[in-house]
Amino acid sequence: MSRRRKGREVNGILVIDKPAGITSNGILQEVKRLYGAAKAGHTGALDPIATGVLPLCFGEATKFSQMMLDSDKAYIATARLGQRTETGDTEGAVVSQRPVPENLTPEVIEPVLEKFRGDIQQVPSMYSALKHKGRPLYEYAREGIEVERPARPVTIYELQLLDIRENEIDIAVTCTKGTYIRSLVEDIGEMLDCGAHVNALRRTLAAGFTLANAHPVPDLEAIRERGESLDGLLVAPDAALSMFPEHRLSGQPLVSILNGQPVRIPGRAFEGFVRIYGNEGFVGLAEALPEDEETQLVPRRLVSNSGKK
Repeated sequence: MSRRRKGREVNGILVIDKPAGITSNGILQEVKRLYGAAKAGHTGALDPIATGVLPLCFGEATKFSQMMLDSDKAYIATARLGQRTETGDTEGAVVSQRPVPENLTPEVIEPVLEKFRGDIQQVPSMYSALKHKGRPLYEYAREGIEVERPARPVTIYELQLLDIRENEIDIAVTCTKGTYIRSLVEDIGEMLDCGAHVNALRRTLAAGFTLANAHPVPDLEAIRERGESLDGLLVAPDAALSMFPEHRLSGQPLVSILNGQPVRIPGRAFEGFVRIYGNEGFVGLAEALPEDEETQLVPRRLVSNSGKK
């Protein structure tokens, strides 16, 4: 007999403005408790020191969490110059100190930032969650073990200097998934010949959501204390899938997709994931596979009971 999941069925996405000092999983568990939800997950962890946009998926929305994880991200980071730390951020002990260059100006910093714009190769931090032989790298790092990490390709779409202070700079970064801001800041510090670490980090974009969409956890707690429902704060899963084109189906093709069967679309040749909509709204994601003079739509992730109300 299958074990029944505790909690109620909740479906949708809630965007949280994560506070500093707690893990993403810690916030997830707190919000899951507030909703009394049976099933929930986040879409990529933020470091405990980081704040900002953290989409949480409930119920059916968890089927699309990987797509959200794969989306572009944006951050505002404060780099503390003149110090390198074990972890690349304020949580680690200082391992080296060097003087910060005098007269640090935009004219000095801009040529350094330019070297990191576009397609680059980045070596992940030893304090990342990437796994080596089944264990996250940070576990090796805490044991004092250095693991060789091959550089990985990432793209920095935007790298903008926001402010300069005596020993700090603020930068805005828009990048592909898998970009480590700690590693970026450390590399910028080396280019400036003084070293650097992340002093503060705020994520401003994830899965198409911005800080304008994000809810502080105390606001959720206040709503619950008033005895009101939090369900109205949820958005539908397709709100995070706007990077994929939309395709509408009806009749037998819609029935086939809902039954998990591929359908053929004559007269068009396109490929990649598409959002499928039927009579009742969003159905799920299908993968378009182009053939000679038609396209085959193969269902990949469907919303349970979609189109069957």
